[in-house]
Amino acid sequence: MAVWIQAQQLQGDALHQMQSLYGQHFPIEVRHYLSQWIESQLWDAIDLENPQEEFKAKRLLDSLIQELQNKAEHQVGEDGFLLKIKLGHYANQLKSTYDRCPLELVRCIKHILYTEQRLVREATNSNSPVGGMMDSMSQKYQQINQAFEELRLLTQDTENDLRKLQHNQEYFIIQYQESMRIQAQLASLATLPPADRQLREPALLSKKNTVEAWLTREANTLQKYRLDLAEKHQKTLQLLRKQQTIILDDELIQWKRRQQLAGNGGPPEGGLDILQSWCEKLAETIWQNRQQIRRAEHLRQQLPIPGPIEELLNELNSTITDIISTLVTSTFIIEKQPPQVLKTQTKFAATVRLLVGGKLNVHMNPPQVKATIISEQQAKALLKNENTRNDSSGEILNNNCVMEYHQTTGTLSAHFRNMSLKRIKRSDRRGAESVTEEKFTILFESQFSVGSNELVFQVKTLSLPVVVIVHGSQDNNATATVLWDNAFAEPGRVPFLVPDKVLWPQLCEVINMKYKAEVQSNRGLSEENLVFLAQKAFSSSSNNPDDYRSMTMTWSQFNRESLPGRNFTFWQWFDGVMELTKKHLKPHWNDGAILGFVNKQQAQDMLMSKPNGTFLLRFSDSEIGGITIAWVAENPNKAGERMVWNLMPYTTKDFTIRSLADRISDLNHLLFLYPDRPKDEVFSKYYTPPLCKRPSEHTVTFKFESHSCEAFITE
Repeated sequence: MAVWIQAQQLQGDALHQMQSLYGQHFPIEVRHYLSQWIESQLWDAIDLENPQEEFKAKRLLDSLIQELQNKAEHQVGEDGFLLKIKLGHYANQLKSTYDRCPLELVRCIKHILYTEQRLVREATNSNSPVGGMMDSMSQKYQQINQAFEELRLLTQDTENDLRKLQHNQEYFIIQYQESMRIQAQLASLATLPPADRQLREPALLSKKNTVEAWLTREANTLQKYRLDLAEKHQKTLQLLRKQQTIILDDELIQWKRRQQLAGNGGPPEGGLDILQSWCEKLAETIWQNRQQIRRAEHLRQQLPIPGPIEELLNELNSTITDIISTLVTSTFIIEKQPPQVLKTQTKFAATVRLLVGGKLNVHMNPPQVKATIISEQQAKALLKNENTRNDSSGEILNNNCVMEYHQTTGTLSAHFRNMSLKRIKRSDRRGAESVTEEKFTILFESQFSVGSNELVFQVKTLSLPVVVIVHGSQDNNATATVLWDNAFAEPGRVPFLVPDKVLWPQLCEVINMKYKAEVQSNRGLSEENLVFLAQKAFSSSSNNPDDYRSMTMTWSQFNRESLPGRNFTFWQWFDGVMELTKKHLKPHWNDGAILGFVNKQQAQDMLMSKPNGTFLLRFSDSEIGGITIAWVAENPNKAGERMVWNLMPYTTKDFTIRSLADRISDLNHLLFLYPDRPKDEVFSKYYTPPLCKRPSEHTVTFKFESHSCEAFITE
């Protein structure tokens, strides 16, 4: 069902939230009359951080205006006449608003669609008759929303109590003034004749005693009101702190963890809209309570009454300031991380966002954010609040950026689009550590005030660890460092400590995730593939997966020590397989045509039971980023005997000349892809059409892995 149809069925607060998405920046009538067109466009295909995408956004803006004008032209009748004028006006309004910044239109509509989908999804879950089917995330969201409702009611209650206290105190002051007036009248009696004084004094004394007795009782009542209000504020602040802990220490930390795993090829971390809405509710509630506490303090100063209330209010003020400080500093986050393998003299980007910037009106005086690259040791010192004397470990060009407020989405963010690492200063390395194991981080920092300079915040946030390289040949080793760090970093660690060894099944999850992401395939690594990798990693011959479940792999085994008899590490071999598959073999891997993770002996055992001409494709053991063809055929040197042949591995260099499918087509003695599929059935859709072949390609040279002979096949 179309989202707009479902959105119109929302009720209560959800309907109010949906309606608040619209305004002059994007009228709700446009959403209504162009709902089908809007929902059919590929808004997500446009990268908002890439200025080069602006032409796509401009095309969508022009199409939107054209659709509106077409809709307006087709209106007839009296009602249609008014609608025609209104839609035409909206077309001109949108053109005027977004013609110079079409990416903002895309940002606006993406935000609207995402929020509507979320509201519809939440409403659907809450209305479901089967409560037990609601997933844990929906339950958690419901608990958070319930806590916000409780906080709203508590804040409204203390607001009512504060107004009542203010009213009673104002009346108390009036009565106190009356008491002072009576005192003055009594004092003035001394100037009167005794007879007049005796006549008037008793009534004034009686009135004075009555008023003073009332003032004493009311002072006690006011003190009780103040204490009761302070206790209610204590309760509110306890719930606020608890709610803030859930959102910042659970939900936001989980988002950051998902962001970290996304760097290893995990699923996208998801948007920040829900988190921002929660943080904004926190900010609003905290600020309301802070203002209430300040008003209560003002009332106390206006009418000091001896008692514990002064100390209580000081404690409340300190607590609420601590809560809002934690919120502001924790919600200054990196929305888009810089690349974790960072090459010098190469342009890179990052985005920093303040989740409560809009609600606290920080954008009224937009702060500037500065980016600096610092070392692991400097990051440790920073987190210990040690004086780092503004040290850096390199020079970043274009490292200052002003935060921009996007009114349509309510986001305050700084987009660093053209940073470049000009130089890097490395520290002394430890032991066997190489330059591609040295970790740095990008420090983003800013300063801004909240509430008419009442509070000034200095905020800092560190990027995920980055490894700096100066040449492309260092990329695979740097990627290994990043992969291990992203996968096995513990929350709240000292920068940038990671375990030196991990269980093999844990590493399997990591490399499977990375493989699927790099190859862009739903076909991951099977249990048989992982057993093959375990055999390679541990120099083992066991085919039983259970034998490896309790085994651990060290960082040195992963990417410091070469595999036995080779001049490359386990990771370097695996990374070569990924690169080759990603660039040249992806369709064949997705089709299941490549077994890949099979050693020479296994290939021989598998093929010897099959007819001559049966072949399989396996990744080379001896060469990084190589794939070889193994096939069974007669032994030309011994009649009646069969043997398995292995071609010298093909690499990226070979496939840039001629594809794998064409090479298989060239080899006429290859008949069946293991176990028994005719090769043309599997590969023919990838063959280069005959007319596209160059004459020189009709002669094919191939070498065997044994180097024992060289053969030529001519078509």
